[in-house]
Amino acid sequence: MTGDFREIGRQLSNWGRWDADGRRDERGTTNLLTPERIVAAAGLVRTGKVFDLGIPFGPGGPQPGGGRINPVLLLSETGADQDRPGAFHYADDYVFMPLQSASQWDGLAHVYYDGELYNGFPASDITPHGAKHLSIEHQSKGIAGRGVLVDVARYRGVDWLEAGEVITPDELDATLAAQGTEVRAGDVVAVRTGWRRKFLADGDAASFMAGEPGLGLACCEWLHGHDVAAVCSDNWAIEVLPGEIDGETLPVHMVLIRDMGMTLGEILDFEELAQDCAADGRYDFFLAAPPIKFRRALGSPINPLAVK
Repeated sequence: MTGDFREIGRQLSNWGRWDADGRRDERGTTNLLTPERIVAAAGLVRTGKVFDLGIPFGPGGPQPGGGRINPVLLLSETGADQDRPGAFHYADDYVFMPLQSASQWDGLAHVYYDGELYNGFPASDITPHGAKHLSIEHQSKGIAGRGVLVDVARYRGVDWLEAGEVITPDELDATLAAQGTEVRAGDVVAVRTGWRRKFLADGDAASFMAGEPGLGLACCEWLHGHDVAAVCSDNWAIEVLPGEIDGETLPVHMVLIRDMGMTLGEILDFEELAQDCAADGRYDFFLAAPPIKFRRALGSPINPLAVK
């Protein structure tokens, strides 16, 4: 397939949409998580069931090595060889990791093209000392609100979609209709492809990262038209891989992050949540997924929670 992702990006651009008081916006579509919508989302908590949507951070994760590795835990103290008054001993530790190696948010400074980031900030704002604008700390009040699971794998009746299989807007609509669910402005959409289930079944990190099912480029317009605040998935890049445009890498990323200002959540685990949603017929929930406030960072690990 060939296509002009730039033209799609121009049509869906949110540049300037949330600028105010002479300041250029650095939050993007999470501006749609208004106080009124958060209050309404809190009403979805009825049973107190909590679902952990994050994967474990550490060995056995999906990173095969190379550009990113799985988080490494290093103990600096075990309590041995400590000579202190009294009975007190302590253990202490560090973590060494890429910020986007497990469950994560992609920040708005993570992706650019043609020398520009979201909202026209120059790509030169990305420096060896971090991002001068659009860093993940601008999401520091948290990404919280109404979450909606779109269980495409269950709709298709498969354990998981195969790598290279494209999810279309029509399929998102059909899945929502089958679930009896609607997407509203300011929602966080969670797309289940079953790709996490595949990894849990075979533990093959190389296969997990070699390709994936995911959203096609046409879904960018669907997300824009529904005024979605953020999108997340159980795969590692949201979008289908191999991609749909010959000679381009991650065009959905470029449109969603650079043009629309949408924060992307990747490598989440929807398995327990999906079972519960199928059992009670409720596919919406209160989602709380704050990033860690790393200054000037391009993304952040998260431990997202769904509460029903």
